[in-house]
Amino acid sequence: MAVPVVVDLWAEWCGPCKTLGPILERVVAETNGAVELAKVDVDSNPEIAQAFAAQSIPAVFALREGKVVDSFVGALPEKVVRDFIERLAPGATAVDRLVAEGDEESLRAALALDASNAEAAVALGELLRTSDRLDEALAVLAPFEHLLAAKTVLARVRLQQSGVAFDADIDLTLEHLLEQAGSDAGAKDSLLEMLDALGPGDPRYVSFRRRLASRLY
Repeated sequence: MAVPVVVDLWAEWCGPCKTLGPILERVVAETNGAVELAKVDVDSNPEIAQAFAAQSIPAVFALREGKVVDSFVGALPEKVVRDFIERLAPGATAVDRLVAEGDEESLRAALALDASNAEAAVALGELLRTSDRLDEALAVLAPFEHLLAAKTVLARVRLQQSGVAFDADIDLTLEHLLEQAGSDAGAKDSLLEMLDALGPGDPRYVSFRRRLASRLY
């Protein structure tokens, strides 16, 4: 009742079912949970096939809030299947496909379809940062500044604006700022900004935060 469901009626002996099945699985998976897929072997579950009044297979039914809202029979091309899924959950597959493309035009199109998509915003912000369009990056990321992934890119943007670049000397810079952090609030803030820019995936993010905490407290 809460999530749209695609029911795929199939059988092991059905050739077209084997063609359609992987397409359905792939396209539904791209919705990241916006649509669920239920595959039903009609030989093992004849009562379900009867409930849908299926005359032949593969037969696919779209359910929203427990009611059949769309259906098709036969192994259709992937584009037709994608359109079928998108009618069930508008924007789900389109946005994911655009984010996966990863270029600026696609990421902007993804945000036009779903302005709350943090993955698209962070990817676009990083793309703009690397092309030195820092003001644009800040504008794109501003609505997501509370998210950790966005904070990482925002920190990199701010450092880039101040002329700081990540290079082979970054460890020396971190050590220098750590030494000053106890008596210099500015150095502490700069250190935290650099650690945010590295992101929690970098081992220095945790180690320098721990060292800073022990030095301050």
